[in-house]
Amino acid sequence: MTTDQIMQLTYLVLLGAAIGGSAIVAGRNNLGRMAQQAAIWALIFIGVIGAYGLWGDISQNLNPRQATMADGRIVMPRGQGGHYLVEIAVNGTPVRFVVDTGASQVVLSQSDARRIGLAPETLRYSGMAATANGMVRTAPVTLDSMTLGGVTDGPIQAVVNGGEMEESLLGMTYLGLYQRIEIANGTMVLTR
Repeated sequence: MTTDQIMQLTYLVLLGAAIGGSAIVAGRNNLGRMAQQAAIWALIFIGVIGAYGLWGDISQNLNPRQATMADGRIVMPRGQGGHYLVEIAVNGTPVRFVVDTGASQVVLSQSDARRIGLAPETLRYSGMAATANGMVRTAPVTLDSMTLGGVTDGPIQAVVNGGEMEESLLGMTYLGLYQRIEIANGTMVLTR
């Protein structure tokens, strides 16, 4: 701590003591009520600090940012948990994907597969994939179309995950259609 910081801290402590002392002297006849008001202000202060610290998560829940399209580029802000999320129309049905450059394929959860018209229980789970939860069986499928930013691609090779998955993964069978993938300042940009 520098000398200037020590002096500033000393000044703030003395100022706080003067304000606190004058408040105690002014309210000495009603100390209980003054303590109650001080506690209320302390809780308000703690609440404001907490809301400020959680604002990134709160604002993402209240007003989630979506991917935007401009000049053949898809711009995605980082979502909750540090993941990049994008909604793509798969066979005409909106599906929310976690962008995963480490996934070699587009991986559909069973619920998303069902939503786009596939019947997961009738698929042939002939493949295997290593996941964070261990090995899972996968069923190869072909998606007729994937539409993002007014551009439709297809057919796209994908797999349906035989295990439990919260969200589908946007892997390299789709991401490889872009010439460039950039990540900077909390934003991912896909360029055709």
